[in-house]
Amino acid sequence: MSESNEIQDEWNEMVEQMNEAVADSVEQNMKAQAAFVESWSDAFESNVPDEDVVADGIEGYNKAYEVWMDAAEQMVERTSAAAEGEDVDPTELRDIWLQSANQAFKEVMSTSAYASANGQLVSQLMEMQQEVDEVTQDTISQMGMPTRDDVDEVGARLVELERRQQDVENKLDRILDAIEE
Repeated sequence: MSESNEIQDEWNEMVEQMNEAVADSVEQNMKAQAAFVESWSDAFESNVPDEDVVADGIEGYNKAYEVWMDAAEQMVERTSAAAEGEDVDPTELRDIWLQSANQAFKEVMSTSAYASANGQLVSQLMEMQQEVDEVTQDTISQMGMPTRDDVDEVGARLVELERRQQDVENKLDRILDAIEE
């Protein structure tokens, strides 16, 4: 096999790997965007935000979409440059996607819609945590073990006993002082 055929084969293999990497990156990014939008819409199902929040969210998503499209254009330009013989470092292609992902998420996360959705999520998680705590307390109680409420009650009684003991000691001190005089 001639040297030019070997170079052509290596080039074809490199371009194929780059194309596969780009396709995988695009697919992963689209999946991430779809999952984000799905979770976002799930968060809003129960509480419909006002128009300003929705508009802000759509604007943030549009900005993120523009970032992804710019990244795709950069990838096409760099891949074309590599096809024309320019030395393109594969890490440059990776960096385009990483920087674009960071910028796109920044665009979405800085919206009031994202803040609202996050607030709803935290609220739901806190409610769920409360329910888990209640189930845990019930389970522990049914097993005959002291629950947090039981320990808190014992602690409160202990504090009350210490307060009463201090009152009794103070009264005894006053009685002893009166006897000694």
